[in-house]
Amino acid sequence: MAYTFELVSPERLLVSEQVESVVIPGTEGEMTVMANHAPVMATVKPGVVTVKPVSGAEQRYVVFGGFADILPEGCTLLAESAVAVGDINKADLASRIQDAKDDLADAKTDEERTKAEEFLNHLATLHDAV
Repeated sequence: MAYTFELVSPERLLVSEQVESVVIPGTEGEMTVMANHAPVMATVKPGVVTVKPVSGAEQRYVVFGGFADILPEGCTLLAESAVAVGDINKADLASRIQDAKDDLADAKTDEERTKAEEFLNHLATLHDAV
């Protein structure tokens, strides 16, 4: 059974189509969303979103955080930043990792340090995934 999935970044609408399922990297764990899913609002961590469209081959997108609004008839993922895995610029990812390392070194409080460490770990996982 198909439902509508939309992946939106501040720059553009990346996906808007009928899909069988979507795997989202939620902060509470990876979740597979299918038609008739219970309503949920989930925080998305940096990771890979896997889309299985009704019309074709699996698609993968790297997202850098955001929120997913999941309803029985559809899912909208509002990403802070998103790009198709095939379009990923490894130099850009390496730059983001270096920026995260700099943020970690500049952290003044335990809270800032913890947040920077988590983000750096997410980026390292993404680097390994692509």
